[in-house]
Amino acid sequence: MKKVNIIKESRDFTRIIKNNKPFKYMDFLVYKENKKSDVYKFGFSVGKKIGNAVVRNKVKRRLKSIIDKRKYKDNFNCVIIARKGIAERSYQELEKNLFFVIDKLGLTKEK
Repeated sequence: MKKVNIIKESRDFTRIIKNNKPFKYMDFLVYKENKKSDVYKFGFSVGKKIGNAVVRNKVKRRLKSIIDKRKYKDNFNCVIIARKGIAERSYQELEKNLFFVIDKLGLTKEK
């Protein structure tokens, strides 16, 4: 993922989570915020209950890799929060589940 497309600031995470309702599916909580910018952004949050730092970073790398496989519309911010049990999922299961959520929220460009 490009650095332009990543949410890093704590206040952005807080704003998105407070002002939007989550879409819950399996191992994810996904918050989507519409905005008036030309860039889409994703933020990832993996809590300490998931595992140690190595496991949490592995989960984040996998999520970023999956996100990179598609083209997205502009004008939104999205925060993906990992839930307990995500570390036990295979890459293919994560990919299938995350693509289901992304398609359900209508974030991808039409083919």
